[in-house]
Amino acid sequence: MPQSLQIDSDSKIQTQPNDILAFRSKAESSNQPQTLLGLDYGVKKMGMALGNTLTHDARPFDILAMNNGQPADWDNLLGIIQTWKIGSVIVGLPLNMDGSRSMLAKRAHKFARRLAHRLMEQRIPVPVMLYDERLTSREAREMAWELGLINNERDPIDDIAACLLLQSYLRHPEHAQDIATIKD
Repeated sequence: MPQSLQIDSDSKIQTQPNDILAFRSKAESSNQPQTLLGLDYGVKKMGMALGNTLTHDARPFDILAMNNGQPADWDNLLGIIQTWKIGSVIVGLPLNMDGSRSMLAKRAHKFARRLAHRLMEQRIPVPVMLYDERLTSREAREMAWELGLINNERDPIDDIAACLLLQSYLRHPEHAQDIATIKD
């Protein structure tokens, strides 16, 4: 089970101040509807999905080429975040079934930190969250087969997995961890 954040009686997250948290805008703490970007992290490719906090829905968006776990084109990813006016980025954390961190989970965590740092450098005030994504790829493949979205075992389903990740996040946002509050 993912670790929850500590919330006080005023529903404010208790965190330690740091550069990333200090950078955040006031809009983040408001109850305004947000467009979310879900990322199903992978070493060769990363699925992307868009979600909405008002309608509580998500849809597959695209698959981004990765170069050994890093976006082949960081500017493209940052441009998507700006163009779509993303309010939060949710990065899937592929934990082992017992909840321990797999090697891929460690790489996803490192990617999320780099993304948060690049957003801060570009003065784009968007929080990056980690969210448990165990079995989303398997569930996405099964769903894609059943719906006829894929015809071959090798057909990509990364964007569908990202969509499932966002749907899970929208049901239980309290299980997300803001990358800025995680101490290594």
